[in-house]
Amino acid sequence: MKVSIITITYNSAETLEETIQSVLSQDYQDIEYIIVDGASKDSTMEIVDRYRSSISKIVSERDKGIYDAMNKGVSLATGDVIGILNSDDFYADNKVISDIVRTMQSAKSDACYADLVYVDRVEISKVIRSWKSGEYRHGDFLRGWMPPHPTFFVKRSWYERHGLYSLQLKSAADYELMLRFIHKHGVSMAYLPRVITKMRAGGQSNITLKNRWKANQEDRLAWKMNGLQPGFLTLVRKPLSKLQQYLPGKKSN
Repeated sequence: MKVSIITITYNSAETLEETIQSVLSQDYQDIEYIIVDGASKDSTMEIVDRYRSSISKIVSERDKGIYDAMNKGVSLATGDVIGILNSDDFYADNKVISDIVRTMQSAKSDACYADLVYVDRVEISKVIRSWKSGEYRHGDFLRGWMPPHPTFFVKRSWYERHGLYSLQLKSAADYELMLRFIHKHGVSMAYLPRVITKMRAGGQSNITLKNRWKANQEDRLAWKMNGLQPGFLTLVRKPLSKLQQYLPGKKSN
């Protein structure tokens, strides 16, 4: 099973090298690594160039934002399975992709997801939040659940059948895509119960209350775009449940 991993970059020189190294150090052999850069103005491409011989495809050009760049990466991918690793995230160890493939093959599933931790931007050994996904049950999206997008791997055929990331959304297109694939179309999924991705804290949708409110409005639009009706408390439970991520051993969103 060939796995395509896509990293989106823009002025990512501060963190990108660790991201690249975490992909290139994987013990799984059949990986296609794609980097899509938005015409960075810092030394991002100098870092990419140092690893050019080990990267399958590189694009550096202006885009319409992170989700447009993701769509470019998906369109370039030739793997059976696609995963997306942001330029300030990195894999927890060198067995992540092997474990993902083994889990999907064992479950005969079309998608797989796992757990994630948020770490301090500078002191990356310091865990700030733990996102323990737990086993998915049908209807969990109505209860505010979603898997961590950087742990979500899905067969390329699902993008071909059900579409790419929506450019109508600025911060919730990953949520909308997973809502569409999982809740609306019922992709078969397997859960890998361990941390596979470490994310530096500071995502744009959660920095301020204003941004959180905007993200909530986009979540609402994601349901509407799919002709779906959220539950009465779905869009309240989704952000509130993130409080559980600060507590050990909890299933959260």
